[in-house]
Amino acid sequence: MWYAVFLLSTVCHEAAHAWAAFRLGDETAHRGGQVTLNPIPHIRREPVGMVVVPIASWFIGGWIIGWASTPYNLEWSRQNPRKAALMALAGPATNLCLAAAAALLIRLGYEWGIFGIPFMSGMGQLATGSTGGASLAARLLSIALSLNLLLCAFNLVPLPPLDGSQAPLLLLPRGAAEKYSAALRSPVMRYIGIFVAWKLIPFILPPLLHAATAVLYA
Repeated sequence: MWYAVFLLSTVCHEAAHAWAAFRLGDETAHRGGQVTLNPIPHIRREPVGMVVVPIASWFIGGWIIGWASTPYNLEWSRQNPRKAALMALAGPATNLCLAAAAALLIRLGYEWGIFGIPFMSGMGQLATGSTGGASLAARLLSIALSLNLLLCAFNLVPLPPLDGSQAPLLLLPRGAAEKYSAALRSPVMRYIGIFVAWKLIPFILPPLLHAATAVLYA
């Protein structure tokens, strides 16, 4: 279930990048077949990040980690910094929509007496089920809600190579945007961004789960 949710969420995230880029004038991902919810083109592009590492990390540590990517025209992004920022933010926005959909289904199940409030909440237990099938659905929706919330928050950290690093391009003037984009492409900045974002997860996740539970059962 964890891998299925990870795969669906990641594919939707990358397809949103590709679709947004296509709509905004960059056909690179569209020509590469990335504007699709079919996982095969995305896996073909990043087989290690989408298959090998997630499955290995689950068996080694009981936790899913992985990555994916969407091709884009670097020259297009330089000439259109605001459009590039919108393309980048389309991924986290999609994860937020998936989380909202899972939360809505949990709330409906709770209103109809199918789901109950868990005694102890966690990423895989934001709801409980009254039957075997309901328990399975509750666990699947709990994973979908928590994992997509985490993916959204993680990717909004304003450091490269994460999507949130592109957000300032929406506000910066052209000259400043070009200098900012050049700084983001530094390999050192990318390593720092991943390290900092990873260290922030223990501080981000508990408040997210607490807020989700408070909203679900308000």
